[in-house]
Amino acid sequence: QVRLVESGGGLVQPGGSMRLSCAASDIILSINEAGWSRQAPGKQRELVAHITSGTTTTYLESVRDRFVISRDSVKNMMYLHMNRLGPEDTAVYFCFVKTLTKTYWGQGIQVTVSS
Repeated sequence: QVRLVESGGGLVQPGGSMRLSCAASDIILSINEAGWSRQAPGKQRELVAHITSGTTTTYLESVRDRFVISRDSVKNMMYLHMNRLGPEDTAVYFCFVKTLTKTYWGQGIQVTVSS
């Protein structure tokens, strides 16, 4: 059974950094499209970062110069490195993996940027 589990969230001060991790079970991250989305209170879920089965990455415009998505094929994990965080980045962050037939989602993890 495919399972995605996020970790690494919590409270961070404005201007700080944080790394989110996504551990995958029963699915290989490196051969599928994958990425991170987020949902802030009262807002729709938005795509933050995406990586293809190769190495092509795309980012939400507002995070392009601050966030980096990466994968570790040995550990079968995916990461979102977030820098220069601001209050506008506060949201629940979800990792996802897309196969040809289905998209799998993690349960989400809270990231709060506040002083």
